Amino acid sequence: MKVLLFFGLLAIALADNTRFEGEKVFRVKPVLDEHVTLIKDLAKSIEVDFWSPENAEQVTAGTDVDIRVPAIYLDLVYTMLQQSEMEHEVLIEDVQRAVDGQADTGPSPRAHSYTKYNTWSVIESWIDSIASSNANLVSKQSIGNTYEGRTMTILKLGKKSSSSKPAIFLDCGIHAREWISPAFCQWFVNEALTTYGSDAQMTSLLDQMDVFVLPVFNVDGYHYTHTNNRMWRKTRSRKSGSSCIGADPNRNFDAGWCTLGASSNPCSDTYCGATPESEIEVKNVANFIRKNKSVIKAYLTIHSYSQLLLFPYSYTYDLAATHNELMSIAEGASSALRSLYGTRYTSGPGATTIYPAAGGSDDWAYDLGVKYSFTFELRDTGRYGFLLPESQIKPTCEETMLAVKYIAAYVQKNLY
Repeated sequence: MKVLLFFGLLAIALADNTRFEGEKVFRVKPVLDEHVTLIKDLAKSIEVDFWSPENAEQVTAGTDVDIRVPAIYLDLVYTMLQQSEMEHEVLIEDVQRAVDGQADTGPSPRAHSYTKYNTWSVIESWIDSIASSNANLVSKQSIGNTYEGRTMTILKLGKKSSSSKPAIFLDCGIHAREWISPAFCQWFVNEALTTYGSDAQMTSLLDQMDVFVLPVFNVDGYHYTHTNNRMWRKTRSRKSGSSCIGADPNRNFDAGWCTLGASSNPCSDTYCGATPESEIEVKNVANFIRKNKSVIKAYLTIHSYSQLLLFPYSYTYDLAATHNELMSIAEGASSALRSLYGTRYTSGPGATTIYPAAGGSDDWAYDLGVKYSFTFELRDTGRYGFLLPESQIKPTCEETMLAVKYIAAYVQKNLY
């Protein structure tokens, strides 16, 4: 492994790179323990961006690894791959071209569209508009501000009632760069409102239950991906004593906090934060769910990518007490999703289906007592990864609606 000699010589610190010309996304296929070691050594020596799994520590033999490599390191990586004889392919030839190619119909920064990746300011205006124009079915509530002072607003969908109704909690955009996720939450709200009264299932759902929708969880990070760095993942909080910014909100919940699959390094993309709920966004959501624990019967969180429908646990390999029921629901929902376009999802507990990851929102909600807790990893399986083109928003949201409606119908039938 002579290539290891290059690591120390060529490793340099990169500034926050907002352009990605010449960068590539590789899928490497480690099959030997020495391949795994090599990838981990590479990650320690140069700045690579793990797309799947989410950090070097989660790399195992026999599992594909998707990494974004800056242009200045391409020769090094190609040398490493050649000398190690590790199988690989290039998923994205030029990351900047893929970034530019996401917007299929050209930019429209001010007009909201359900088939575009809207900026935070556009989404914020949409939240106000959708609530005011559907007052009979929608109310909005601030659950607090983000680190940078932006308002976190929940939309409550449901027929008005004099007494509290059982509810489903749905959030999108925990990870800033997963743009298809907030697109789905907006799609869900619109679909629920426009089909109420004509779609029997949706009408029944909103008559009998409420749906709390948080359109963008990590608002600061999402805004930053539109203005500075498309590949940003974390929050934007600052910690004294560290020049690195943000924590991973989906490692910051108090569920096996900072053990498996999470990092205590503030510079890591999977940094668990200084303490559980150190991120104000996480604390705001956790406080809301705790406050409404008596009515929230299901928790759904939308991520990308990999086409997976996961459920607890991710922080341990132990099976959830209701494993069989959760697996049955996930498989039924995945089947409903597949019925539209043939998109195949894999179902199972997070730790064994994808990789162990402590501090996740779904595990935390489940341990709190929210029985039906699921994480969606939407399209695709790596061809575009986080850079899914806008042309795929509509089919992705349409099929995901079928899965969410399947879960909602199950929850509704098993309320009492």
